[in-house]
Amino acid sequence: MAVVHRTYARALFDAAKETGDLAAVREELQDFVAAMRDVPELHDTLVNPQLDPRAKRAALEGLLAEGDELVRNFLLLLAEKGRIAELEPIAEEFERLVAADEGILDVELTTAYELSDQEADEIVRQIEKTSGRRVDATRKVDPDLIGGIVMQVGSRRVDASVRGRLNRLRRELTTARS
Repeated sequence: MAVVHRTYARALFDAAKETGDLAAVREELQDFVAAMRDVPELHDTLVNPQLDPRAKRAALEGLLAEGDELVRNFLLLLAEKGRIAELEPIAEEFERLVAADEGILDVELTTAYELSDQEADEIVRQIEKTSGRRVDATRKVDPDLIGGIVMQVGSRRVDASVRGRLNRLRRELTTARS
């Protein structure tokens, strides 16, 4: 995550908390990101570097006339600064800030095979018990892991996979020979 994404996300988060509109800002931001993803014409118009910034501003003002003032001003600022194309990673960082504020731990679980819902629920319960926080988990499958699990929590990664163990053993063996 680029520093600029964190900076913009933090600014929006702090402003939304200050005004007490965090839920409304979150929802409207998610809706706009989805619209940019789902409507190629909107995306292409807003990220086109050859389009006059005043035209982009007019398009945004028309689209957001009935929306939340904070989100409207935020999106206009991004367009003015030439950062509107970076809205999705900014919104992802904003979501992380909201989750942290709500005490939710965002965890990505990667396993060698698809976990059953019962197995995934048990892992989530163990993480919640250990962390003391509610966990929002996403699951991925990577057969190259051979077995075990890799957990990613923000920038922290815990590799308890067979592949990870084999890689660590290989490094230890090559280091021991030196």
